[in-house]
Amino acid sequence: MSFKSFFRELWEIKDGLAIKPKRGGEGRNWRSRTRSHIAPDEVLPQPEAVQQGQWANLPPELLLDIIRRVEESETSWPARTAVLFCASVCKSWRNITKEVVKTPEQCGRLTFPISLKQPGPRDSPIQCYVRRHRASSTYRLYSGLVPSENESDKLLLAAKRVRRATGTDFVISLVADDFSWTCNTYVGKLRSNFFGTKFTMYDTQPPVLPVVQQNNQSNRSFHAKQVSPRMSAFNYTIGAISYELNVLRTRGPRRMHCAMHSIPVSCIQQGGNAPTPTSFTACVDDQCSPLPASKGKEPETDASSTCIQGAQVQDLGESLVLKNKAPRWHEQLRCWCLNFRGRVTVASVKNFQLVVDVDPALNVSVEEQEKIILQFGKIGTDIFTMDYRYPLSAFQAFAICLSSFDTKPACE
Repeated sequence: MSFKSFFRELWEIKDGLAIKPKRGGEGRNWRSRTRSHIAPDEVLPQPEAVQQGQWANLPPELLLDIIRRVEESETSWPARTAVLFCASVCKSWRNITKEVVKTPEQCGRLTFPISLKQPGPRDSPIQCYVRRHRASSTYRLYSGLVPSENESDKLLLAAKRVRRATGTDFVISLVADDFSWTCNTYVGKLRSNFFGTKFTMYDTQPPVLPVVQQNNQSNRSFHAKQVSPRMSAFNYTIGAISYELNVLRTRGPRRMHCAMHSIPVSCIQQGGNAPTPTSFTACVDDQCSPLPASKGKEPETDASSTCIQGAQVQDLGESLVLKNKAPRWHEQLRCWCLNFRGRVTVASVKNFQLVVDVDPALNVSVEEQEKIILQFGKIGTDIFTMDYRYPLSAFQAFAICLSSFDTKPACE
C-alpha cells in the first residue's frame, strides 16, 4: 500500500471519530484537536473499533519502520501533521510514535505539546514569529520564518494581557480562544510589577519533576474511571526578568537580565544538560486540589497559588542568568545597532538579543558566552520574529518576549 493511500485511510478513521462521537460534545472537542498539533497531551478513551482495527494489529517491526519513515520525511508543518495522525490511531501507534519522535534538542523540530516545554536545539535556533492583536490584547506565537500568505502557519502558544491594579498578567495558553487557568490548555503566565520593570515567570510544570508513588488502589481507581490527566492548576516560579531603571532619562536601548531558576548554569558547561520534561504533570487524586468552575469569567490570576517551595528550586544549583547583548552606536545611521542576521528589519526599542551572563571562574567557553540564546525583533506592523535555542524552551522564550510588550515608563 502506498503512503498516500495509507494516510487517506488514517484521515477517514479520524473523520469517523469526529462525525460519530459516543456523546454529543465529543465530536466538537475531537475536531478542535485535529486542527492544531498544540493541544493537551491527553490520553482519551478510544472506540473499540479503532483499538481493534486492522492498523492496530500490524507487526511492531513494520509499524516502527512506517512511523520512522513518516517522521523523517515530514519535517515541517503542516505536512508534519501526518506524525500526529500516526499517534492518534490507537494506543500502540501512539507509544511507538512517542518513541520515534525525538526532543527539539535532538531533532530541532516541534511535534507534541510537551515539545514547547523542552529545550531547543544546541546548534541552530528554532525560528518563530509573534503576531500582536491590539484590539483583543492577545499575542500569538507561530512556527515559521515569517507569516505565510495563506495563514496556514501552526499556532504554538497564545497569550492574553490582563491589567491589574498592581501590574499586568500575561496568561499563556495552548489555544487562542481560552485563557482560563481552570482549563487544561493553560500552561503558565507572566506577571509584572506596577512599573513594568520586574517580571516573574510561572509554569504549571514544577522545576524538578517529583517522583510520585501511588498505591495499587489509586491506580486501579484511575484506570477504572478512565480519567484524562490534566495539567496542574498551580503555578511554579521558574524565572525572573528585570529591566534597569533609566533614572537620568537618557536615550538608549533597554537593559535587561533574566534569571532562569528552573535552568542550572551547569547546563551550558561541557557535558551539562538542561532539565527536559517528558510529559505534562497530571492532576490526579491528592496531587492537586479540585478546580473551581469559572465559565464566562476573565482569566484567573490569583497569587495565592503561585508559590513553590524554595528547596525544589535550590536543588537545581546555581541559576542560569541571561543578559541583553550590548548594541553598538552607528555613527552614520545615528542609532544603536545589533546584527540580527536579516531576521529583524524595523528599528524598535523592543528588539533585543540575549546571551549568558556567567562568572569568569566557571568553566564556560568564550564561544558559549557569545552564543545568542534568544533574539526578538520587529519586522512589520504588529509582527515580530522570535528565534530561540538551547537551553531555553519555546514557552520560556515566549514569556521573556512578552515582557517587552508591557509599558515601561521608568525604563525609557
